[in-house]
Amino acid sequence: MKTDDNGMNIWSQAKNLAAQTPRERNRYVDFLRAVSILIVIVGHWLIATFYYVDGTLTTGLLLKTRPQTQWLTWVFQVMPIFFFVGGYSNAVSLESARRRGIEYAGWLAARLNRLLTPLLVLVVSWAVIGVVMHLFGVSPKVIQYASQASMIPTWFLAIYIMVVILAPATYSFWRSFGFVSFWVFAAIALLIDVAYFAAGLQWLGWANYFPVWLAVHHLGYAWRDGRIGSKARLLVYSGSGMLALILLIFTGPYPFAMVGSPDEGLSNTAPPKITVLALAVFQFGLLLALESPMRRVLSELRLWTATVLLSSMIMTVYLWHITIMVVFVALLYLAGGFGLGIEPGSLDWWLSRTLWISTLLVLLLPVALLLSPLERRSRSGDSKPISASWQIAGAMMACLGIALLARFGYGGGPLPFLDIGAFALVVVGAKISGVLSGFLNSSG
Repeated sequence: MKTDDNGMNIWSQAKNLAAQTPRERNRYVDFLRAVSILIVIVGHWLIATFYYVDGTLTTGLLLKTRPQTQWLTWVFQVMPIFFFVGGYSNAVSLESARRRGIEYAGWLAARLNRLLTPLLVLVVSWAVIGVVMHLFGVSPKVIQYASQASMIPTWFLAIYIMVVILAPATYSFWRSFGFVSFWVFAAIALLIDVAYFAAGLQWLGWANYFPVWLAVHHLGYAWRDGRIGSKARLLVYSGSGMLALILLIFTGPYPFAMVGSPDEGLSNTAPPKITVLALAVFQFGLLLALESPMRRVLSELRLWTATVLLSSMIMTVYLWHITIMVVFVALLYLAGGFGLGIEPGSLDWWLSRTLWISTLLVLLLPVALLLSPLERRSRSGDSKPISASWQIAGAMMACLGIALLARFGYGGGPLPFLDIGAFALVVVGAKISGVLSGFLNSSG
C-alpha cells in the first residue's frame, strides 16, 4: 500500500480525516459526487466494445451495435448529479469565502487549481504518448482514436469550469430571485431546442451547454438554501421530471439514449437538450428524498472513510479511467487479441463484464494512488492569486483547448496542426491563469 511522507498509509490518513469531519458537514454531498463518478466510469467501460477476429480489432459502442441496450443510459447518465452537487459545494465555498474575507480572485484560484491541475497532467501525458507512438511507427489514425477516446472524460470539465467562473454571479442571481432564476435558464434552454428542431438552427444548439447546465447547477443552490420542500414534494418533483422526460422522448423529436450519439446526427447531450434537465429534476427529487436516511448511514466511519478516500482522488480517477482501458486493450491486442474474441452483446460477453470491470479497477488503482497527490496538493496554496481577469482569460483558453482535444484528439480535426494549437491553448491558458506556475512550484 502506498504511504505518504509521514509513513501513514492512505486508508489510515483518510480514516483520520473522516473522524475529524465537522458534524455540520453534509456527507451526502460528497457521497453523491463519488458515486456518480464511479457510475460514469463503469458506464464508459461497459459501453465501449472491442472485438478481435482474424487479426483485426474492431472498436465500437454497445449502444450502436445493440440498440436495445440504450435503456442503460437512463441509469448511467449521472452527470446531472455531479452538476447539482457542484452547485451545493460552490454555494458552501462562496459562503465560506465571504465569511473569511476572501475575494473572488482568491476563491477562483483555489477552484481552478483543483480542477485544472489533474487535467493538465492528462493533456501533457497524452501529448508525450502521442509523440512516442509516432516515433514507433503507429499510424496517425490509431493515435488520433486512442487520444480522442482518452480525452472523452475532459468534455464536461470544459463547461464545468465555466460554470464555476460564473458561480458568484449565478449564486447572487439565485439569492435574489430564487426559483425564478432556475426557470429563466430552463426557458432559454427550451427556446434553443425549439430553434434547433423547428427552425433548423442546429448550430444554435451548441449554446445550450450554458443554460442547461447552469439550470442543473441551480438545483444545488436550492438544496444548499434548504428550499427543496418536504420529502413528498421532492417525490413530486422527481415524478414530474420523469414524466416530462418520457413525453419529450416518446412524443417529441428527442432520441431515446441519454448518453452519446447512437442516433446518427442527434444526441441528448452533444449538444445538451432540455431532456437532460428533465432527467436532472428526476434524479434531484429522488436522491434528495433519500437524504435523511443516507446521512445517518454515512455516519458509520468505514463508509464515510471510503467516501473521503475516493473524494481525495476523484478527478484523477475520472480523468484516467479511459486511458487505462485504452492501454489495457492495446496490450491485449499485442498479445494476439487475448480475451477480445467474445462477440460484444452476446451472453458470454455479458458474463465476462464483471471480470472486465474488476480488472480495469485494479489497474486504475495504482495510477490513482500515484497521481492523486497532485490533485490534493493543488488545493493548498498560500501565495497571492493573480487578478481574476487573468484567471478567467486563462481558464477560457484552457477550456477551448480541452474541448478541441476531447472532440478531435491528437492528430485529428478539420485543420492542420489543430491538435498542437489546442495543446498550446491548454498549457498557455494554465500559465496565464496561474495554475501552471502553482503546479510547478509545488512540484519543485
